[in-house]
Amino acid sequence: MSALILNINGSDHHLQVAPGETLLSALRDRLELTGAKYGCGIGACGACTVLINGAMTRSCRTPASAAAGKKITTIEGLPHNGSLHPAQEAFLAEEAFQCGYCTPGMILSSIALLTDTPKPSDEQIIRHMNGNICRCGTYPRIIAAVKRAAAAMRSR
Repeated sequence: MSALILNINGSDHHLQVAPGETLLSALRDRLELTGAKYGCGIGACGACTVLINGAMTRSCRTPASAAAGKKITTIEGLPHNGSLHPAQEAFLAEEAFQCGYCTPGMILSSIALLTDTPKPSDEQIIRHMNGNICRCGTYPRIIAAVKRAAAAMRSR
């Protein structure tokens, strides 16, 4: 076990982690931040997506130790002053989910896209979100939600 400090959603967390322990395990098992989900375990489905320094990152493939000293954002860290993030509001408004398992990863991935590309085309959205799998098949609504979030974020 080794000691490390993870800055998650603006707060430092002091943890003892096993060698090779994933960030996903640290988030879910040690800190009870369960928004990031275990999906495939190989970083191919996007259910475990978090933002590290604003970039979408598959937490199932990222050693917890590699995230030390970086800013980690999980779905739990998005609401601000009691209000949902515009991307969360957009996913709700467009009903861009059914079971909701993929939704945290989809929302965080969309935020990473919109931070770099404030007005993405449908093609850019599809390309960027390609690594996030929605087993319920709500892709058209996800695209609409990302576009709605983009408009809301531009008008803030």
